[in-house]
Amino acid sequence: MKKYIYKTTVVVLVLSFALSSCTKNFTEINTDPNNIPNALPQQLLAPALVDALTYNMLRNRNFTNELMQVTVNQSDAEGQVFRYDYRSNFSDYLYNGLYTELTNFKDIYNLSKDSGVNYNKSYMGISLICQSWIYSILTDTYGDIPYSQSNHGKDSLNYEPAFDRQQNIYADIFQKLETANTLLSANTGIASASDPIYGGVISRWRKFGNSLYLRLLLRVSGKAEVSAAVKAKIKDMIDTNPANYPIIATNDESAILKWTGTAPYTSPYIAVREQDFRAPGLATFFIQNLVNWNDPRIDIPTYGTAGFNRWGIAPYQGAYLGLPSGYAPNTNPVKKSYFYSNTSAVSLQTDPLTGMIMNYAEIKFILAEAAAKGWISGSAETYYNDGVLNSITLWLPTWPTIINSQTGLPNNINTFMIAASIEWNNAATLDQKMERIHLQKYYSLFLEDLQMWFEYRRTGHPVLIPNSGFKNNGIMPARMVYPVYVQSANPTSYQAAVAAQGPDLISTQVWWQKP
Repeated sequence: MKKYIYKTTVVVLVLSFALSSCTKNFTEINTDPNNIPNALPQQLLAPALVDALTYNMLRNRNFTNELMQVTVNQSDAEGQVFRYDYRSNFSDYLYNGLYTELTNFKDIYNLSKDSGVNYNKSYMGISLICQSWIYSILTDTYGDIPYSQSNHGKDSLNYEPAFDRQQNIYADIFQKLETANTLLSANTGIASASDPIYGGVISRWRKFGNSLYLRLLLRVSGKAEVSAAVKAKIKDMIDTNPANYPIIATNDESAILKWTGTAPYTSPYIAVREQDFRAPGLATFFIQNLVNWNDPRIDIPTYGTAGFNRWGIAPYQGAYLGLPSGYAPNTNPVKKSYFYSNTSAVSLQTDPLTGMIMNYAEIKFILAEAAAKGWISGSAETYYNDGVLNSITLWLPTWPTIINSQTGLPNNINTFMIAASIEWNNAATLDQKMERIHLQKYYSLFLEDLQMWFEYRRTGHPVLIPNSGFKNNGIMPARMVYPVYVQSANPTSYQAAVAAQGPDLISTQVWWQKP
């Protein structure tokens, strides 16, 4: 018995010593001296931008393009977006993805705001711009959304955030963009390698933030309760204090993440199977306008060289032809032109410019609308002409020179527009001017997440081709429904949002759409 007790005591002592040895200096021993325990702002920015664009680009391709008569993914099955119909779970992808990236953008701000080695006003300002960009897409897609309490689960354990009203969300977004403009005016600099959009040029981020501000001011300008203040702010930014609110002023300053083809900057479209990428046919509305205008972004014999088919569109029997969006079930129209997949020398599947966030032409069309409505000084015609020109030269920088050399016509955008019958008409009604602006803006918004759809819902322009196969009473969907799981995961807040906003249906208008 004594021998057994002695052995047991020895074992206990040995184990105690071993455990003590394992825990002694545990933190120091298990901390990598060559790496840091917490992420830095410069490590989070590029991945968050790439991931956010991935969600936006894929929904642009299979949602915006289908609703807005760019493409038609032919099928007579239920839930076809081109017929104003889609399954409820279609809403989950964008909602889940963008809220995930908001956590990363907010972490960039929080890591940069505290005094110390990471304090950086520029990262703070960039974070606020990116948050505003993502929140604006979410609220314009769904309406009232979690905002002031969103992304708090990790810190405050709030897993059932309240839904903020869209009007309040917009007011706070405007404040974020004002703050970002002030922060970025200090131009404190960031690591250029961390910024795949502007390579660390802070002045361009500031211009993008203010340009986004204009986009969103215009979005809510039709609401009576904010209209006067919004118009006054637009005038302040453009006429009164333009030096305090610099905006995108060239195509080179456009907010575009240009895909290099080298990870992580590989276009999300590469992940789409080639046969799937080229499966949707082009809609008649999208392609026929380009043909009618002799538009150089597709290969037109008048100006054409082999490289002029900039958008990688396949001809059909020697011509560019589309098929009707919203065609009646069981009529089976023939698929004609479509977007080439990456086996072609020219394809949007591999194009660097598809990482589109906001381009210069969009700014010009915003200003054209504001000038046409008398909110700002300047010529609506000049803004419009500049918008058309830069919408094309973003894709074809040398286009005016090529026109001049191949046709002998003056190097002048007016010549092209007169020939295409899209020139400005000062004698037109305001509605006619809006149609002209927004038809061209439609093409400048090509590839910009859901912006085509948002602008159509705001203005009713451009006028799309009606058809008998549309559902939802032939009316463009006003929103996406909330993800199904939100009803069970956050029932109290969900029910309050529905009570405030209206039924959780695609026909329920969001705040800025309502009269």
